[in-house]
Amino acid sequence: MKIAILVREETMQRCTGRGCLNAFFQRKDAFGRYEGKIELVTFSHAGGDIDHKIETMIKNGVDVVHLSSCMRGKASNYETLAKRLGEHFYVVGYTHGAENGKRKDTIFSLAPRGIAEQISVKEDKEIY
Repeated sequence: MKIAILVREETMQRCTGRGCLNAFFQRKDAFGRYEGKIELVTFSHAGGDIDHKIETMIKNGVDVVHLSSCMRGKASNYETLAKRLGEHFYVVGYTHGAENGKRKDTIFSLAPRGIAEQISVKEDKEIY
């Protein structure tokens, strides 16, 4: 399973990515749902040329894009970005902390046909 993490550009001005990366490498919070091998292919901010980033992630075989918890909490384009990414990838709308945010519910997108069936998750965790 190839995974990308996209974070809020403004937050990256002061964030080290520790929360997202710890959750990934310790397989907790949003990443506790996966079974088998997972590989972090992309860790980037969501600013700039998103179409180019999507194209690159497709070329690199990304299956799932996690929008960081700071995106869910502070990005005005959270829902729009999740929908755009959902055209190509399965989207999980957080990385670490509580599954649902204080201001917004977490987005779990329906993946393009064929991707959802490839995602292997623990039985007690729903990915949809």
